[in-house]
Formats: sequence, C-alpha cells, structure tokens
Amino acid sequence: MTIVLQAYRFALDPTSMQEVALRSHCGGQRYAFNWGLALIKANLDQRGAERSYGLADTGLTPSVSWSAYGLRKLWNKAKDAVAPWWAENSKEAYSSGLANLATALGNWNTSKTGTRKGPKIRFPRFKGRHAGLSCRFTTGSFGLADDRRHVKLPRIGVVRTHESTRKLARHVERGTARIRSATITHRGGRWFCAFSVEIHRSDPAPSRPDSVVGIDLGIKSLAVLSTGEVIENPRHLAMVSRGLRRLQRQAARRVGPDRHTRRIASSRWRKTQSRIARLHTAAANARRDGLHKLSARLVRTHGTIVLENLHVAGMLRNRRLARHIASVGMGELRRQITYKTARVGGALHLADRWYPSSKTCSACGAVRTKLRLSERTFHCDQCGFELDRDLNAARNLAQLVCEVAGGMSSPSCGATRNEPDGNPRKTRTTRATGTATGRPTRSTPRREAKAHDACTRAS
Repeated sequence: MTIVLQAYRFALDPTSMQEVALRSHCGGQRYAFNWGLALIKANLDQRGAERSYGLADTGLTPSVSWSAYGLRKLWNKAKDAVAPWWAENSKEAYSSGLANLATALGNWNTSKTGTRKGPKIRFPRFKGRHAGLSCRFTTGSFGLADDRRHVKLPRIGVVRTHESTRKLARHVERGTARIRSATITHRGGRWFCAFSVEIHRSDPAPSRPDSVVGIDLGIKSLAVLSTGEVIENPRHLAMVSRGLRRLQRQAARRVGPDRHTRRIASSRWRKTQSRIARLHTAAANARRDGLHKLSARLVRTHGTIVLENLHVAGMLRNRRLARHIASVGMGELRRQITYKTARVGGALHLADRWYPSSKTCSACGAVRTKLRLSERTFHCDQCGFELDRDLNAARNLAQLVCEVAGGMSSPSCGATRNEPDGNPRKTRTTRATGTATGRPTRSTPRREAKAHDACTRAS
C-alpha cells in the first residue's frame, strides 16, 4: 500500500451559463497574473533605473515580494480599485493566477542565478485573451456530486460530466482518496476538470518478477522488445495529416491576426483554427491511450525494464525526422514507465546516453565504429552474427542488467570497421594519410578522430 498523488480528469458538459462562468473565472486568473506581473516589472525597472544613477542598494525603492502570499496581500489591497468586478468570481481564480506568477518568477530567478539546472528560463510574459484557459481551486466547495455524473465547483455550481466519476467516487467513499485541488482547463474545444488526489494504491506485483526486458524505441516500429516482440508504430499524426493539410491551407486563405498592424483575426479563421486543434487533440488522445496501454502491459508483466536515456530534444533538431520522432512520444512513454514501475515495485534501468546499443554485437560484444541509419540488419564482421538492427539493440539493453549485476564492465570499442562517423554526405577528403604517430590530420572529421582515439585506447 503506497500513497501517491494522482490526477483524475473528466470532460465537462456545461450549460451556456456555466460556460460563461468558466470563462469568467479563467479570465480572472489571467487578469490577476498580468496585474501582478506589471507590478513586479515596474518595480524591477524602477530599481534598475535608480541603480544606473549610482544609488546604493539601501537607497533604492523597496522591492516587491514575489511570494504568493505577498502578492495576495497586495491584490487584496488594490482589487477594489483595479478590479471592482472581482466579486463575480471565486477568490480562488485570482489566487491561482498569483500563485502561477510566483512560481514563474521563482523559476526565472533560480535559472538566472544558476541554481536551477537545464535551459535558461526567460522572464514571464503577459498572457493574452486567446491563451490557454485554466483556473485552479484549492479551497471552497468542490468535489464530486452524489449521482457520479456531476462535479461541484465554487461559484459555478454542479456541472455535468461526459463520463461517470465512479472510479474516483468509490475511493472517496472508502476513505482511500482525498481530493486536494480541482483545475478546469479548455483544450481542443472542450472543458475539462482535473482533480489532484492523494490516493492509497495497492498495485499487484509483476506477473514475471525475474524477467528482464530491453526496449528499443524507434520510428519504423514503436518499440522492439528483447523477447522478439515488435510493437508497430500506429502513426496517429499521419492518420490525420491529410485533414490537417487541407485545413491549414484553408486557414492560410483566411484573414489571420497580425501583431505589427494590429489586425484582428476573422471569425472564419478562428473556426478553422478550432477544427485544426480538434484534429491535433484527437491524435494526441489516441497516442496517449496507446502509450498507457503499452506501458501498463510491460510494467505488469516484467519485473525489470531497461530503456535508453535518449536526448529527444536533440533528436528533434533533425528536420527530416522531427515530425516522425515527435509523433512517437518517446519521452511520454519513458515518463509513464517510470512512475508505473515505482507503483508496482519493479525496477527501471536507464542505459547511458552514449552506450552504443545499436552498434554492439549481442553475440560477441564487438562494437562497430559506424552503423548507417539505412542498415536495418546488423552484421558482425568478427563472428558473422546477423540480426535485425532494433532487436539486436534491445538484446544489448537487456544484457546491461546482467553485466551490472555480475560486476562486468561494458564492452570496449572492438571495432571491425574504421569508417568515418557522421553524415556520409558531409565527410571531407583527407589530404594526407596521417602523421608519424598514426593520429589523423586536421582535415579528418572530428567524429572520426574521436572514434580513432577510442579504438586506440581500447587496443
């Protein structure tokens, strides 16, 4: 029995009056966010201007607190003057906007000072009217209705859902779940209500706890398991690509918005954009459903799962394969397997990002210097072993767990081919064969030099 935080999301079917109230609450959150951001930005600009004149830090204008509590205190003092209509919505609408602003400012500050890892976070920007609509409730009367077909929201009332809420209602009735917050969002032309729930889960252990499976993700096949099973790529985005092309050409003929000339988009352009969003939402929902089914089956079957630590953001820089890589959802599958293995008590191992799973022979352990993407069959020149490229990589991933458990080191670079790595169409011709030490000359590609040094050290 473990206690986890889990989200339950339900599609809403609001009436026309309830939809107006939902949009009003989301607009209130956006207004509070922009009000607080303007206040913080003006304070920072004032302090920066005073500092440019040589004033000491003690003589500058007092800084404004960035915490959610401090921003709420300032909002409560100024709300009657800046927003006399604030009583039309729940106070949680404005509190959630200020809390989001405090989080965004904190992320920007920690990123600027270097205490936050990852890419740099830019300063928060103002939210427009056509940005994503959302609002969060943490206090007040919200939760599930007794008939299991409605949800309760503060100041909005009881809203009907498209599906039954019995799964969450049973946990709440048994006392094994506690609803912490409710977030309403508008995505793809629909309203959703997501409950953040603290729930007691008792998931069964994997049916084969001693089984180790390696998973090689790809584009041609969604995943290839070390057991020999191949999961085909359903290509959800390609299924709707024809409709997307037609609608995007239609949107190009409409009058769209223009920031430079302040041109307002036409209603036909907005209708076309909503149809495009619905197609993207359908493809995303189908992809998410398939990944959930696959990850649940793998976690409930195998006790140990081995995945590659792929750099998906770097892979998306390849403009020829970016659309196909993004439609697979490699990062989403890893995220689902990560938290699902923790629930059932399984083990998840991530191979090193630079581990050559595709270039290593799963039979003898020899590593090839280069393996082109067009070579779909792996052939080992040392032992003559031949196998499908993806299946060979999946078997190497599964063998990593045995090597780590047995204290073995990963196979070294016993390359059988010394070909230049990288794009073969961009390789440069070497003017000289090399120096007296055997190292490549300056005209040799950089990746080839690294491969040459690695093989030299291994030998």
